[in-house]
Amino acid sequence: MGYTNLLALFCTSPLAFGASASISKGMRVLINIGLVAAFAVLSAASSFAQEKTVLERWEEDRTQVFDGSEITLADLQWVARPLVIFADTANDPRFRLQMDLILSEVDRLAERDVIVITDTDGAAMSDVRTTLRPRGYMMALVGKDGRVALRKPEPYDVRELSRSIDKMPLRQQEIEDRRLTQP
Repeated sequence: MGYTNLLALFCTSPLAFGASASISKGMRVLINIGLVAAFAVLSAASSFAQEKTVLERWEEDRTQVFDGSEITLADLQWVARPLVIFADTANDPRFRLQMDLILSEVDRLAERDVIVITDTDGAAMSDVRTTLRPRGYMMALVGKDGRVALRKPEPYDVRELSRSIDKMPLRQQEIEDRRLTQP
């Protein structure tokens, strides 16, 4: 039952104020306003609790692209490898080419725990923008340890990115661990 239906049921029920309760019309209006406010707070709290974090959404679909304004790089440390593509506008030809290259083989990046992040608003000072300090177009790959592993002023294809990731010590350890656990 929705909050609105529950509120209507409560306010019209004789049990709401007791069968013999004598309440003025003004008092009933004030009580109803209070109830509406209480139910609105409960509804907002419920929808807030259902909202998923960036990491939860990424775990559900590792091929999606996230906006830099909703990312804090520290939250991704030891969990994912952020690949951040910056531009001053989404119409930058280098940005568009880079996104085409990434999206054509995004599965290869997903299997390497890469989270793809874009930031095309040079005026907004997102966490990724203040941390990585791009000038115009830039692509940056951050390791799981939080260190910048790669910065490129030009588009880079997924094959080259995969090679760079596979050379990282932590990625080599992940590959070895998988090898040991497979029969």
